[in-house]
Amino acid sequence: MFENLSDKLTQTFKNLRGQGKISEKNIDAALKEIRTHLLEADVNYSVTKRFLKDVKEEAVGQKVMESLTPGQQFVKIFHNKLIELMGESLSELDLKTAPPAVIMLVGLQGSGKTTSAGKIARFLKEDKKRSPYLVPADVYRPAAIDQLKTVAGKVDVPCFESNTEQDPVWICGKAVEEARKRSYDTVIIDTAGRLHVDEALMEEIRNIKDRVKPVEVLLVADAMTGQDAVGVAEAFNESLDLTGVVLTKLDGDARGGAALSIKAVTEKPIKLVGVGEKYDALEPFYPDRMANRILDMGDILTLIEKAEKAFDEKQAAEMERKMKKNEFTLEDFRSALREMKKMGPLEDIMKMIPGMGPQMKKMKNMQPAENELKRIEAIINSMTPQERRNHKVLNASRRRRIASGSGTKVQDVNRLVKNYQEMKKMMKKMTGGKGKMPFMPGIGRQ
Repeated sequence: MFENLSDKLTQTFKNLRGQGKISEKNIDAALKEIRTHLLEADVNYSVTKRFLKDVKEEAVGQKVMESLTPGQQFVKIFHNKLIELMGESLSELDLKTAPPAVIMLVGLQGSGKTTSAGKIARFLKEDKKRSPYLVPADVYRPAAIDQLKTVAGKVDVPCFESNTEQDPVWICGKAVEEARKRSYDTVIIDTAGRLHVDEALMEEIRNIKDRVKPVEVLLVADAMTGQDAVGVAEAFNESLDLTGVVLTKLDGDARGGAALSIKAVTEKPIKLVGVGEKYDALEPFYPDRMANRILDMGDILTLIEKAEKAFDEKQAAEMERKMKKNEFTLEDFRSALREMKKMGPLEDIMKMIPGMGPQMKKMKNMQPAENELKRIEAIINSMTPQERRNHKVLNASRRRRIASGSGTKVQDVNRLVKNYQEMKKMMKKMTGGKGKMPFMPGIGRQ
């Protein structure tokens, strides 16, 4: 997502930076290009018009015109306005209430409500240390109740027993009573959806809302639907007064218009985003980090947070110690690769590193990164413990045996050993001086 928009904006800003001085004419030309890029990314027309007007008003001031680096100043202004457009700061779930805190999920069929209910339950349980309770209130869609029960089992949280013969408003009221008895502090209600917005649907959800008094009414919207998602958000907000939005499929091929438009149109924040199919692929929405990604400035904070979850503190410290003493073996390298996989697809991790956008483009025709990691692990697995601990014993005959055992070529084994040696040298330099490993939890931050 955002790749096309990011590439085009990067080129526009590159052209602007290449000019020694900037005039209002230069700015107008750049804004005209940006307008096209935003509309092509499916950003709402009115939002685009208002956004560019705000950027221009600030950009044509003395701050940019008289700056020694006018191109950079313009990008800075654009960056700040982009953050404002998406909500300025993180908007967390409002759970500061007497338990149970009730979260209602609303939206159309196919938007990902049921899966999102499971993801939110897992997020609250694992990250917020809460005790969530899932409630299936969609009595119309075939197998909807069974689907949520299955999801509940996968994320290991309890689920209210309901059936299609019961009234949705009664189900929700009874579930909240049950949660209170069992000391569950958060109730997540998966309401019914429709193929389109209709009054019968809204009436039912309003009745549920009146009955259970939720602290959060979250619209689950599919980012892939672009401007349709914005229209749906408007309709639900007018009828229900939403508290926020959960944007799903942000990892897909969507052009990004929904993420850039929803807050401006509804004045309701995006609170959470789905970034993958797995139940742990849910993240709080940080407007500043998203703006950084769009402008190819990376997302180091999210990268650090992912590393902190993936890497054990003691493991990271031990790895650093071995690198300092030049004791980092191929066995340690394999362990590091396995931990890194927990952070998510390598391509997604790479995009969080500033300036990696162009490099990712160059790599597109190469072996996919995930497959390359599997190949490396297969080669290391084919080595004996002695070979993994001391790569210097890897003579020609041993390398042929390893290639045969891993289903690769001798050249692949040679390349791995060479890359490993180069990485050891680089890491030894990086852990020199203050001796701090980048992105390692408790080690990379001062």
